[in-house]
Amino acid sequence: MSLKMKKLAAFFLIVMSVIAAIVLFYIWSVYKELDDLSKTDSSSPLAEVKASEEKLAEPPKWEGKEPVNILLMGVDARGTAKGEIPRSDSMMVVSLDPVREKIHVFSILRDTYVQIPDHGKNRINTAITHGPKTAMSAVSDLLGIPIQFYVYTDFQGFIKLVDAVGGVDFYVEKDMKYESIADKHQYDINLKEGQQHLDGTTALQYVRFRHDALSDYSRTKRQRDFTDAIVQKMKSTTSIMKLPSILEEVSPYIDTNLSVNDMWKLATVGYQSAMEASEQIPPMNLVKETYAGRAAILAVSNSNELKEYVKKILEGDAKEQTVEGEQPVEEAIQ
Repeated sequence: MSLKMKKLAAFFLIVMSVIAAIVLFYIWSVYKELDDLSKTDSSSPLAEVKASEEKLAEPPKWEGKEPVNILLMGVDARGTAKGEIPRSDSMMVVSLDPVREKIHVFSILRDTYVQIPDHGKNRINTAITHGPKTAMSAVSDLLGIPIQFYVYTDFQGFIKLVDAVGGVDFYVEKDMKYESIADKHQYDINLKEGQQHLDGTTALQYVRFRHDALSDYSRTKRQRDFTDAIVQKMKSTTSIMKLPSILEEVSPYIDTNLSVNDMWKLATVGYQSAMEASEQIPPMNLVKETYAGRAAILAVSNSNELKEYVKKILEGDAKEQTVEGEQPVEEAIQ
């Protein structure tokens, strides 16, 4: 081998060694940050309620080939005392089917009145105050599907995630304005209609806005739409390369029962899958606005029909986000 060839070979080996080192560092960084998301000690914001749930059954195990359902809970921690668990401000279930490579998203109206396991009937957004297992069980009973995992975060976790991926280009469908005097205007909402770039703060304004005629009905639709936009942004090459730094930013604000191995499997399934549909739970024809005492609630008119509705959606038999006899949201509210 000539001297020139030897130099080229040596240079090639050096380059390959550097690349290998970078890849290994990337993998190690991602693994470390993923592992930090699952909090089993006092660093978990749910530490006390987790301890009270020790006697409850563990959520069903996911083997990696059957459909998996993940409960996402965003809480509003404003005004809560230290150690107090706030109610869920938003609840969504992401369902992934690794065989059909489909993703469905269900957003649950937070005032839906259900049986909270071991705690009587109440709004479903109170379930998390008794612990994540209780919340998963309540949602599982409502939808008629197993809930294997949960992810819990607050306003700051949402803001950090959106900022960490570089924000999202999104169409805001109308002007949105609301002044939060009680919070000294920290969470005011002031958005204009049109295509724009939403950072963490403005994205939070968008998904929280409910001060219109349709209130939570339209808000859950916005939350599903924005979730889809975040998923698409996370799939981008730029965000994949930034994954370690993204995870580092959001880790302090997230708690989950997902193991690192589960996260790797879910990442693969999610990247290969397409968003199939997003739905409101309960759908309009199965929800009734009423009262429990003096509290305004949303009652499910027929729980068996609701479970069948969810089943048909997941099997691909539901027609354009409606069931027989269901009216569009706007018509049903009027």
